[in-house]
Amino acid sequence: MATFLYKLGRLAFRRRWWMALIWVLLFIGAGVAASSAPAPPADTFSMPGTESQKAFDLLDERFPQTSADGATARVVVRAPDGEKITGGENKAKVEKLVDRLGKGPKVSKVDDPYKAGAVSKDGTTVYATVSYKVTGSELTDKNKDALVDTLKDARKDGLTIEAGGDAVPTEQSMGGSAEMIGIAVSAVVLIITFASLIAAGMPILTALIGVGIGISSITALGSTLELSSTTSTLAMMIGLAVGIDYALFIVSRYRAERAEGRLPEDAAGRAVGTAGSAVVFAGLTVVVALSGLAVVNIPILTKMGLAAAGTVVIAVLIALTLIPALLGIAPRRVLRRKDRKKPLGVPFTDPNAKPKLGTRWARFVLRRPLIVLLFAVVGLGVVAAPAAKLELGLPDEGTYATDTTQRKAYDMLSDSFGQGFNGPLTVVVDKDKGAGAAAKEVGEALKKFDGVVTVTPAAPNKADNTATMTAVPKTGPSDADTEKLVKKIRSDIGAVEAKTGSEVLITGATAMTIDFSQTLDDALIPYLALVVGLAFLLLMLVFRSILVPLKAALGFLLSVLAALGAVVAVFQQGHLADLFGVDQPGPIMSMMPIFMIGVVFGLAMDYEVFLVTRMREAYVHGERPGEAIVTGFTHGGRVVAAAAIIMISVFSGFIMEDDDMIKMMGFGLAAAVLFDAFVVRMAIVPAVLALLGKSAWWLPRWLNAILPNVDVEGEKLYKRLAQSGGAPYSDPERELQHTR
Repeated sequence: MATFLYKLGRLAFRRRWWMALIWVLLFIGAGVAASSAPAPPADTFSMPGTESQKAFDLLDERFPQTSADGATARVVVRAPDGEKITGGENKAKVEKLVDRLGKGPKVSKVDDPYKAGAVSKDGTTVYATVSYKVTGSELTDKNKDALVDTLKDARKDGLTIEAGGDAVPTEQSMGGSAEMIGIAVSAVVLIITFASLIAAGMPILTALIGVGIGISSITALGSTLELSSTTSTLAMMIGLAVGIDYALFIVSRYRAERAEGRLPEDAAGRAVGTAGSAVVFAGLTVVVALSGLAVVNIPILTKMGLAAAGTVVIAVLIALTLIPALLGIAPRRVLRRKDRKKPLGVPFTDPNAKPKLGTRWARFVLRRPLIVLLFAVVGLGVVAAPAAKLELGLPDEGTYATDTTQRKAYDMLSDSFGQGFNGPLTVVVDKDKGAGAAAKEVGEALKKFDGVVTVTPAAPNKADNTATMTAVPKTGPSDADTEKLVKKIRSDIGAVEAKTGSEVLITGATAMTIDFSQTLDDALIPYLALVVGLAFLLLMLVFRSILVPLKAALGFLLSVLAALGAVVAVFQQGHLADLFGVDQPGPIMSMMPIFMIGVVFGLAMDYEVFLVTRMREAYVHGERPGEAIVTGFTHGGRVVAAAAIIMISVFSGFIMEDDDMIKMMGFGLAAAVLFDAFVVRMAIVPAVLALLGKSAWWLPRWLNAILPNVDVEGEKLYKRLAQSGGAPYSDPERELQHTR
């Protein structure tokens, strides 16, 4: 592989303008395709095979006029202090509001609170449910503003009115500037690392081109492949991070080769042949981890994973082709100013220079490997401790900031009707004929369950083959007792089903959350086995070792556990909540563990590959195990640290978003990269390798004979170059002419 990539790097260097033109045309073409493509479909959430999804599908089929997945708004109205909402004047005001709400755009119906019995026992509060013909994501800002304006006008009558639901707009403060923060910090880090504006600009420019092509492609294919706008969120995060990192490693290796006296074209070829090989395998591990999300069998996660994986593939291709082309355009300007004046072909490394920080750190670890290992493992263990109290769920309006209308409506419902009114269960009764009668018996049975406060009368469809009702639990939607209640109803309702000859299905937001968590729990072990297993094989190919991939996998588990512990401490337990803008601590999103495993595993292997391949390269070329560790840190430590800081800055920018999911994802990924890069890869990896010595690179002979030799460390390439007396096909005169 190294030889092939070496030739590819030299070709891109020589045909730099053509290569740059190809990528510019791809960028423009993807943008044009995206701008002319139909609007992407609305966000949809489905979980094939679950009871709650089966019930939703049945409702869509049997009650087509109601749109089971349509947006809703629950408007809560409270009378002034000392007055009743059932009084003549206040009741008239509520009825006027209900009438106005029913005339809103895309509204299918509004439940009259007085007819539906949605009046609190003390007579001070009522709520009206507004149902829409379309989903929340299909509602335009104008539609949502119409609802807000109606409520605003109604408040002038002296009533306290708040609203919740997906039809109510949420406040947005960032407006997409998260990416810009990450890019700005990345630019500063790159300038400090390279001491060259041109060298710093290359990774950012190529990352933006890669992300632009990726996001535009997702948009262009949105209507064809049913990729919603949310699909590109993960692609944006990962694409920016790995795009900058992959380019950073190749530019850094090019500068190192130039420092050893290589001619520009040869240096570019060697950089792509060696660092480029690491980029390919690092990218493969990320692609495997992201594509593996398909195992979970939740379409939105599968689409997000595959879209992000496609963006990573683009980042790898750009690093292997566009970066050497740009190096050909500005072969000297990527060097530090003092190195640009050095003559071609003459090494300009200073043998008497003070050892780099990475070199000094590696030597320290070699002297005290056991102490460093114990300190790092114990430290990560302490950070990971809160993960033992992990509570999973999906965010609801009870986690919103206390000054939002959604949170106020949530609290008003809890105070006046009970916590369960914020998470009612939708019960669907399916029977070929006589579903209404069967539903009455089911309703009576449901009332006997401990934890059910009330059950609404059954509402059959015209064909009388399906009926629905609402069961209100005593506890809130994210309460563990509510989950126990749903599971108990599902397990014990069989007797009533047999008696009535019907099928009873439980759905609704609360039931969907429970089924979602269960789906993720069931998929966790198969997913972990698939991703880690495939990555383990890839790393065996890269390192020709069994213990190094095993160490890499165990280190990754430490990183994920520590990151989950940090997420639990901040978002669930509320530590430093104000600092990170967490308005209301609550359960961690159900998808976070499996999501972090997928994304963090791929990113963690990036640093493993980049850092340890340099050690493996030195070991293969004759250095002792300890010397190889020092060499790896001398050449790769600073670059890996810079890459990690860049990735942390990109992810941290998303912490400032208002969306709870994006905020938690950004924090979790930033924490995971911090722990993995600076604790696992910088401390645990050299400590373990120092303790293992030559055993770290041991591979059974029979396995060595089976595994193909992909030559990631460039052993075959360097032998070939040595035999040819330097760089084959090199032309020093041409390189001198095109050097700037």
